[in-house]
Amino acid sequence: MTKRKDGKWRKEEEKISDVSSSSSSEEYEVLALRDKLRSSRFNETPKALELDSARIRFSHISDDSELDSTRRRFSRIGVINGIKDISQGVVIHPENRWYRAWEKFILMWALYSSFFTPMEFGFFRGLPNSLFLLDVLGQVVFFVDIILQFFVSYRDSQTYRMIYKRTPIALRYLRTFFFFDILGCLPWDTIYKATGRRESVRYLLWIRLIRVRRVDEFLHRMEKDVRINYLFTRIAKLIAVELYCTHTAACIFYYLATTLPEEREGYTWIGSLTLGDHSYAHFRDIDMWNRYTTSMYFAIVTMATVGYGDIHAVNLREMVFIMFYVSFDMILGAYLIGNMTALIVKGGKTERYRDKMNDLMKYMNRNRLGKDVRNQIKEHLRLQYESSYTDAAVLQDLPISIRAKISQSLYKSYIENVTLFRRCSQEFINQIVIRVHEEFFLPGEVIMEQANVVDQLYFVCHGVLEEVGIADDRSEETVSLLEPGSSFGEVSILCNVPQPYTVRVCELCRLLRIDKQSFSNIVDIYFHDGRRILTNLLEGRDSNLGLKQLQSDITSHIANQEAELALKVNNAAYNADLQQLKSLIRAGADPNNKDYDGRSPLHLAASRGFEDIVLYLIQERVQNSTKDNFGTTPLLEAVKNGHDRVASLLVKHGASLMIDDTGSFLCTVVTKGDSDFMRRLLAHGVDPNSKDYDQRSPLHVAASQGSFQMAKLLVEAGASVLLKDRWGHTPVQEAVNSGNKIIIKLLEESKSSQLSKFPDHSQEITDRVHPRTCTVYPFHPRDREGSRRHGVVLWIPNSIEELIATSSKHLKFSSNSVILSEDAGKITDANMINDGQKLYLVTD
Repeated sequence: MTKRKDGKWRKEEEKISDVSSSSSSEEYEVLALRDKLRSSRFNETPKALELDSARIRFSHISDDSELDSTRRRFSRIGVINGIKDISQGVVIHPENRWYRAWEKFILMWALYSSFFTPMEFGFFRGLPNSLFLLDVLGQVVFFVDIILQFFVSYRDSQTYRMIYKRTPIALRYLRTFFFFDILGCLPWDTIYKATGRRESVRYLLWIRLIRVRRVDEFLHRMEKDVRINYLFTRIAKLIAVELYCTHTAACIFYYLATTLPEEREGYTWIGSLTLGDHSYAHFRDIDMWNRYTTSMYFAIVTMATVGYGDIHAVNLREMVFIMFYVSFDMILGAYLIGNMTALIVKGGKTERYRDKMNDLMKYMNRNRLGKDVRNQIKEHLRLQYESSYTDAAVLQDLPISIRAKISQSLYKSYIENVTLFRRCSQEFINQIVIRVHEEFFLPGEVIMEQANVVDQLYFVCHGVLEEVGIADDRSEETVSLLEPGSSFGEVSILCNVPQPYTVRVCELCRLLRIDKQSFSNIVDIYFHDGRRILTNLLEGRDSNLGLKQLQSDITSHIANQEAELALKVNNAAYNADLQQLKSLIRAGADPNNKDYDGRSPLHLAASRGFEDIVLYLIQERVQNSTKDNFGTTPLLEAVKNGHDRVASLLVKHGASLMIDDTGSFLCTVVTKGDSDFMRRLLAHGVDPNSKDYDQRSPLHVAASQGSFQMAKLLVEAGASVLLKDRWGHTPVQEAVNSGNKIIIKLLEESKSSQLSKFPDHSQEITDRVHPRTCTVYPFHPRDREGSRRHGVVLWIPNSIEELIATSSKHLKFSSNSVILSEDAGKITDANMINDGQKLYLVTD
């Protein structure tokens, strides 16, 4: 039992290992004999007992040790040959060698009592003095055994823990066999004589047959004992059952004959019997051995249904009893024949257990395994035999579909309640349920050890486990308790880290297990649920101190998984694998996630010209105007690579180029001489009069480089030849400086055309052939809280004062304001403002 103290789990009481060893679990081999001799030497001195009692052992069905659930400190208890002096009194371990000797002694008396009780009922009307003393001695022996039963510990059938407390031991015995054992110990022969030899009192003798259970327990132990030939054990048990049934029937046959008066004994089966020249008239005077032998002969012949005709029922009572007896014999015969057939055919449950145990014994002897490991292996196998839980071999021949339905029926309710799978899809849950395996573990078993590599994930159905942290000095600290609905091993498997804590069984546990490979395969398919699992694991850190320490590992793993998932989606889009892309998005992948370069699947599909992929992503409501780390949108990728159909599709669904610093971008295109790209850009509405940081337009660059084709494209798109850069140069002057007469002629003709339209407003034409705009926001650029406030789009005037006045009017600011750039720099000249630039109006 544990209790909470100073924020940690502390052990309230612990058991220590018992010194005695179970004779039924010993094997005839060198290592076991060596362990036994060592145990005997420890028993010689109290000091040796102290040393041995401090050893840590696990709890098992026939083991001689008991370990409490948390096992962090030991309470010293006096132990002498398996008799424990606990605060509530002396308690005897059932594997104590003296108690085992007493059991063999009481077995002999049980055999005698079971055999003699039917004879006493049938052949005696009051015991003679020679048998009376023996009967009294037997009842005294059984009365002593009743007293001992109040001190013998037992293993709980539900938790498989050894119970050492006197109160539960006494209550258990009082609820089961105490009442019948007390009745069996009463001196019924004396009571019979004291009540005037009333016949009804003699019927109470049959209560003593409750002692047959001692013989039955002995035969069961013999069946499991691998040192004794199984065929011999089974045949001996079947013969004992057959002989005892005929013995009891023989005594009842004789009793029926004695219930009639002596003058009517000729109307009984034995009184009317004549075998050759020998007559059984006055059979009460015949030797008792002959009477018993004759009764046994009648019972066996009747049971075998041979019916020689020499002995038969005479009166009505005998006929009625024989009818019931023969009906019972048919069932008994079927039982005997069935068991004999099973022995010949082989394959019974007990025999399979024995064969597997023999194989394990050979393996353990060959590899010289230690005693603790031996006990764990043997008792886990015995637990499987006694609990009869689901074995995969039972379902092996069934189709996979039926096995899946069976698994869902048995385990789905448990998996759905696991905290790790909260809010996961039903499809994911079903896949987990199909692949889990059921296992049982005894109290004290360590399932996972700290710092080990884990390849199994466990879910708790029943029972309680504990997570134990082990420090460098080997001291233990219970971190948390794992109850139904919990899981363990998930941190190690999901985050690829060693197991953070040791997991130990506190109570008999029923667990579901799935291996790492199967779980990873399912998560790879249902990765949306995989992300949900990691989120659930991270959310549980507040209630689990252990997970809180691993928060950084889990967070890092989530980020890595997100990146890997984005790469998978992008890879499907890049390779035009529409089916894979659909399956990934259908399973929960977010198509808006970006890779390490900030590219979404739409970027890659647009750059490759995959129209079907682009259309599917648009239907999935993917953001079509997001920029990657290089400032490129999907539409710009399509335009750059000449995929006109894809570009038209994107424009149709509202995509835009969203080019940062359009002037510099166009000037770069002109420098590279990519006229096709320039033509596509201009066709999609890019302003040919955009300027770079030096206030140069693309036409300035084309004129300076002597690129006639590029200059012609820009002029045809409406580029102004009158725009000036920061040095006051126009494209015409740049053309003159480059000396390209063809471009000079082209620009001069364009200049004449533009001036002829507005002869008196040349400066206005210069500024407004393609007016520039800017967006002014009413907050400081570093004020993130004001980012939701809308701004106003304005034409860029000739002076900064005009821009301040216009924006103050629209935004209702005082005239004492300034214009800032995105870097919080004060703008003092309107020529410093680029087309489409974001500006911020603040109070000076």
